[in-house]
Amino acid sequence: MSSMIIMGEVPGGGPAQLDLAELLATRLLVQGNSGSGKSHLLRRLLEQSARMVQQAIIDPEGDFVSLAEKFGHLVIDGADHSEMALHAAGERMRMHRASVVLNLEGLDADQQMRWAAAFLGGMFEVPRQYWYPVLVVVDEAQLFAPAAAGEVSDEARRASLGAMTNLMCRGRKRGLAGVIATQRLAKLAKNVAAEASNFLMGRTFLDIDMSRAADLLGMERRQAESFRDLARGTFVALGPALCRRPTPVRIGTVETESRSAGPVLTPFEPPPAPVHDLILAPVPVQDMPARPRKVPAPPPPDLLTQLAAHGEAQAAQAEQEAPEETSETQTEREARMRAILRDMMEDEEAAFRPAPVLYQDFLVRCRIAGLGRNALDMRRFNRALATARSGVDEETSTQPEWQEAEALASTLPEDLQAVGLFLARAALARQPCPSDAAIAQVYGTVSKGRARRLLGWLEDQNLIVLRADGMGRRVLTFIGTGWETLPGNADG
Repeated sequence: MSSMIIMGEVPGGGPAQLDLAELLATRLLVQGNSGSGKSHLLRRLLEQSARMVQQAIIDPEGDFVSLAEKFGHLVIDGADHSEMALHAAGERMRMHRASVVLNLEGLDADQQMRWAAAFLGGMFEVPRQYWYPVLVVVDEAQLFAPAAAGEVSDEARRASLGAMTNLMCRGRKRGLAGVIATQRLAKLAKNVAAEASNFLMGRTFLDIDMSRAADLLGMERRQAESFRDLARGTFVALGPALCRRPTPVRIGTVETESRSAGPVLTPFEPPPAPVHDLILAPVPVQDMPARPRKVPAPPPPDLLTQLAAHGEAQAAQAEQEAPEETSETQTEREARMRAILRDMMEDEEAAFRPAPVLYQDFLVRCRIAGLGRNALDMRRFNRALATARSGVDEETSTQPEWQEAEALASTLPEDLQAVGLFLARAALARQPCPSDAAIAQVYGTVSKGRARRLLGWLEDQNLIVLRADGMGRRVLTFIGTGWETLPGNADG
């Protein structure tokens, strides 16, 4: 079967061909300002190769969902699924060899980055027997691999940038061929852009972007201004899958349409009635929004006065919240707080929230339950959170063996205590060894690879021993205690 597809034509005659087999090994970068025809180019590439290779499209604007009707792509709406579900979907789409469009339209930037990272992570971590070739198209790649920190959280940026780096740097051996498109080369992380060997550079106007495009194509700086003169839908191509010298290419027509096509110029007609009556008609009183009168705020007191007032308010609040004489014992208070933590852990998203966020939620719930503003300090909360994440029940938590497990877990780093208690609970209850996915969730991630590394670290610390039974299932034993799980499948 031929691996050549037609992307369009070279001005002056002749088809512009792209070697799909070579592209799968060398990756592609598409650049052009808004309106230059990037989405049209990506759509042409996807349509021409849809019957030849499996495809995965990260679509932040919902432009490519129309591919589903003609070519059978599965459309996954990110707003309807959790981060963990998308990680699993990334694995399963490779196992079942289904082409997928991940529609992230309607999500904020932080969610788009975390959801895309989870989906790409699932594709990347699939077992070796499912490493079939996949064309992975990421539109607006500067959103997922930004060159500098923005308004999104550092956690989301690190996850997304790491997933994009894996795709472009390490994806080839796993069958993942990255095709990334961006409006601004200057906003795209250099380590991601540098891994592409094929380029399609469209119209751009900013000097810094023209300069970077010329450098990538091996053109002289004085030739960089030619990118301003490119027509819409025309790109300069270079790379082993395209051509050996920079060559202008006019992209051909497409069969499907984008849902978010730009506005079309239509004849302008004046309104039928006088504009004054339409625009300035009196508004009924009941429809008029209330406009509260702005009263200028008094000038703030000086700093010493503010500090004194704050100290008095804190003292008064402490007196109000001082525990009254009550028959409730400390044991009963701790039982109520454990119940609050268990309720929080029932939310599937709680496993992926940082401990400080969960701590604030816990304090609010304790105040509602009448347990005071400072029910637990942060250190004691982290220990209680680790116990809650382990899934231990109330009866088991009172047994001497569990107290020994908590003492053992206290020697671990704070972020690993929940994992240690989770494994200890499975061993004490003689349950099957937890899967990598279950361990990853307790740790607060969706990465099975991270779970395997955690187990390796615990084994290096002489805390546990891992072995396989006759059927290849995993058995975990705690050194020095004799606690041992039943055989369990690592893949769940």
